[in-house]
Amino acid sequence: MPRGSVRQQIVDAAMDQFHLHGYNGCGVKDITDAAKAPKGSFYNHFESKEALALEVLRRYEADCSLDSLADTSTEPIARLRAFFESLRASLERFGYSRGCLFGNLGTEMADHSGAMRTQIGQSLDRWTSSLAVPLREARTSGLLAASHDPDQLSRFLVDAWQGAVVRSKVSRSRVPLDDFFTVVFGSILV
Repeated sequence: MPRGSVRQQIVDAAMDQFHLHGYNGCGVKDITDAAKAPKGSFYNHFESKEALALEVLRRYEADCSLDSLADTSTEPIARLRAFFESLRASLERFGYSRGCLFGNLGTEMADHSGAMRTQIGQSLDRWTSSLAVPLREARTSGLLAASHDPDQLSRFLVDAWQGAVVRSKVSRSRVPLDDFFTVVFGSILV
């Protein structure tokens, strides 16, 4: 486990625990035990488990490398493909067992926590907006048909990816992700 501040250790451990067991499948003690931190130290850093989950979601978004989608030194479709390939590599690293924290916590907590629903919605909106940047560039440069609306297509890509990730998690297989790549980069973004 990476060393650092107790707060950072708790955030790291919570990200792992939420990925492995979900929000309701782990308690504060599970998280502090995984962080090798005293349970009482949790409340020195976080007001509640929900506050910790919100911090984990912000950190998860930051770790997604959305800024790579704005790097104009790479052709826009290649940039999109590289972005999704990095996400796929992360899923492969864990044997397709973890899924996406936005999708996992979104389906688990959207009906129970307005704050988490809002945070996840905002993160997915930022992800969608980031995907629209290279799609607009691709349309302007003729790499994407003018009939494609970059905003609608970026929403579709996020939604299709989330569905493929859930199916991949259920099947513990890369096939749904491969299907995503075949359809998106073989039929839509050609």
